[in-house]
Amino acid sequence: MIKSESQQLVDLAITSRRSIRAFLPTPIAHEDIKQILAVASRAPSGTNTQPWRVYVVTGSRLATMSQEIVQAFMNPSPSDDFADEYQYYPDKWFSPYIERRRKVGFDLYGLLGLGKDDKLGMKEQHARNFKFFDAPVGLIFSIDRNMGTGSWLDFGCFMQNIMIAARGRGLDTCPQAAFNAYHKIIRRHTGMADNEIMMCGMSMGYADDTKIENTLITEREPVESFATFLE
Repeated sequence: MIKSESQQLVDLAITSRRSIRAFLPTPIAHEDIKQILAVASRAPSGTNTQPWRVYVVTGSRLATMSQEIVQAFMNPSPSDDFADEYQYYPDKWFSPYIERRRKVGFDLYGLLGLGKDDKLGMKEQHARNFKFFDAPVGLIFSIDRNMGTGSWLDFGCFMQNIMIAARGRGLDTCPQAAFNAYHKIIRRHTGMADNEIMMCGMSMGYADDTKIENTLITEREPVESFATFLE
């Protein structure tokens, strides 16, 4: 099948999306961010409930919030009570998911020259999550606690739209569940209401192509491994 120009552009925006872990400090205009969110809001949602809420954090607010989270992660106090508000991963990993999880970790740390015994190096790399990998824009997503599982599915469509709309404008992103345990800190900095569950964060900006971690391109399973065609 010969692709039209529009098909090629859409496919490129999707297939060129990857999780970037080092950004340039180049600022992004608020109007550009608003346009991305407006496009993303065309995502489908059950009975048009549109369950998403986004906190766009930039500038000094971003720096201050990031610094506090990094401090809490690197030097936790015995009195700290950091726990995820919801369960993202299974209690016990199993095949084939555990192998995929391990591979992306080994591949990333291998690029960075971090051996399996370099616990401090790996922790410092993980802490870069909380700096939004130096991106100029941090997005924090939340959803009303009363919404059901279907609304979380809708939210995934919305977030994917953000990442694709960003790619269409030459921007990159990294969705991050790493922030989940620090929702209490994030609430204070964003004014997030108690009736909202903090779902995750996302870095947005221009990729720093000089950083080796940005050469990581994760593999995908062939269609035959996950799709069943029935006639």
